[in-house]
Amino acid sequence: MNITIGEHEAASRTVSATFASGDVVHQRSVNACYDKSGAYDPVATAARIDEVGRGVTVKIGLGVIANDPEPIAAD
Repeated sequence: MNITIGEHEAASRTVSATFASGDVVHQRSVNACYDKSGAYDPVATAARIDEVGRGVTVKIGLGVIANDPEPIAAD
């Protein structure tokens, strides 16, 4: 599993993440983590994204997450 972590979005309190395994690419937002003072915690967020990635790996293996099929061209 290759995980790419995007930018923290303060307004939505999320971080975009892209999970890639083989030819399957899955993008989603993950809730960001914050420390006791309320500041964004990138280390804890990365750990959270890794946890989400483990679930995505299982779902890809089961076929629950897959790439969208290519559209059929009209003749």
